[in-house]
Order: sequence, then structure tokens, then C-alpha cells
Amino acid sequence: MIRTFLFDMGNVLAFFSHDKMCEQMGHLCGRSPSEIQTLLIESGMQWEYERGNLTPAQFHQRFEQAVDQSIDYEALVVAGSDIFDLNTSILPVLDSLKASGYRLVLLSNTCVSHFEFIWNQYDVLQRFDDYATSYAAGAIKPEPEIFRYALEKIQCAPEEAFYTDDIPEYICEARKLKIQAEVFTDTASLMGQLASRGIQV
Repeated sequence: MIRTFLFDMGNVLAFFSHDKMCEQMGHLCGRSPSEIQTLLIESGMQWEYERGNLTPAQFHQRFEQAVDQSIDYEALVVAGSDIFDLNTSILPVLDSLKASGYRLVLLSNTCVSHFEFIWNQYDVLQRFDDYATSYAAGAIKPEPEIFRYALEKIQCAPEEAFYTDDIPEYICEARKLKIQAEVFTDTASLMGQLASRGIQV
């Protein structure tokens, strides 16, 4: 029996583009997207932010140091966060699961700015009962620590939880913990995965 559903955020609840993020942040400081890609992604700064090692203010400061100029804080937040498009097809699935009494928990590698942007821009996260975010856990998928953090949130046995994520490696890690897990490709396929477990949405 499944009691709790764990959902990834990026490319499951909302589609996103790192390319758009790098382009928009580059516009703020006269740098090319590839330069921003190097100083943000390849340097690991974004992952430090998502791991919770940097506060939003510290991320802002580090970014200013990296580009050697002052950048408006709010403009940076918007440039780095306005990169999401809601997956509207998944909302009826969430609503059906919620109406049937299942617990919904987010399990996502994300930073404070991205979580808050989606919270304020859309109404998808408000449907969830709890949140296992990388910045709160101090770890990013596929590290075991974030999955252990998620297990504290599900309020059931691991085998009574179902997890969906677009990255196969993360699904493998969840299965090692006896969580039922399937790779997310699209909402129709997810509905089929649930139907095979006797859950109609």
C-alpha cells in the first residue's frame, strides 16, 4: 500500500532552463551565457547554494565578487529564478491524490530563491504536506543524506512511499532504500505507473 508520494520539482512539477538562467544573469553584468555557466555551474557555486552552504545574501555577494561589479539584489534573484514553466498537466494528479488522502512531499534539489519563486508564482507547492529540499537537508541528490531527510518526512515505511523524478540515478538511489520509484517522463506515463499499482487519478 502506498501512503505517501514524493515528487521532484524541476522538470516534474515545473520545467526549467539553466541556459535561460545563465543568459538572464549574464545580461545583468555584461557577461556571455557561457561565462555565467562557468562561474555558476562549473565552479559549483550553484550547487553550494542548493546545498544550503550559501544564504541568498551570500550567493549575491559571491556573484558580485565573481563578476567584479555591483548587481542589484532583487534583479539577480529574478534573473536567476524566472526560469520555470509550470507543468499544468500534473496539477489534476496532485489534486486527485490529495483528495484520496495521500500525503504529498516534495523531494528536490533547489535553492531558497527557486523555491520561493515557484511558491509565489504558482500554486503547486501549496498542495504539499511537507518539503525535503536540498538546502534544508544540507545535501543534494543523489547523496544519501537528502534521502534520509526525506524518509523523516514521509510518515510511513519506505516501501509505502512512491517517488518520481526525471533523473534515473536518483530513482536508483531511492530504490536502494526500498522506496517505490519510477522515472518521470511525462504526466501520462506517471498516470500509467500509478494505475499499475491500482491507483487511478
